[in-house]
Amino acid sequence: MSRIGKMPIAIPAGVTVSVAENNTVTVKGPKGELTRTLPREMTIKQEDGKVEISRPSDDKKEKALHGLTRALLHNMVVGVSEGFTKTLEINGVGYRAQKQGKTLVMHLGYSHTVDMEDPEGITTTVQDNKIIISGIDKELVGQTAANIRAKRGPEPYKGKGIKYDYETIRRKVGKTGKK
Repeated sequence: MSRIGKMPIAIPAGVTVSVAENNTVTVKGPKGELTRTLPREMTIKQEDGKVEISRPSDDKKEKALHGLTRALLHNMVVGVSEGFTKTLEINGVGYRAQKQGKTLVMHLGYSHTVDMEDPEGITTTVQDNKIIISGIDKELVGQTAANIRAKRGPEPYKGKGIKYDYETIRRKVGKTGKK
C-alpha cells in the first residue's frame, strides 16, 4: 500500500466533498469551491467525516496514482478551508514592486517596468520588499509565484533579484584582478 494513499483525509467542519461520475470531485468550503477530475482507476469513498482512496490492483501505474490522487484531494480540502500563500522577497537597489488595481507593477533593473496581471482566483499583495501570493488552488499559487520569480531570478554575486522567503542564495566570490 502507498503510505500517503492509504491515509484518510479528514474533512473539517464547513467543507463538503461530492464525487460525481468519472471521479469528478467538487470541494466547497468557506474560502470557495474547487472542482477537479481525478484518475478513474481510483475508488473514492466518503464516510463519517473522512474520505478514503483505494486502488483496484498493485500495478505500478496505479500505485503511483494512489498517492497522487490522495495528495490532490487533500490539497483541495486544505485550500477551501485555509488557503495557501507563498512569499517572495525583492532584493536590490532600486528593485521594488507595487499594486495598481489587479496588476503587479515591478521595477527590476530593466529599462521598462514588468507588469503582471493577477490570475483568476489569486490575490497578490505588496508589503515593503515582499510580495505575498495567496489563493485556494495550491498549484496555481505555486505557478504564479514561479512566474513572478522568473522575471528576475536571484543572481549569486550580489544576491539581487526575486527569491522565495525561505530560499538561501549561495553567494560566489567575484573576480580578483592580477597584481
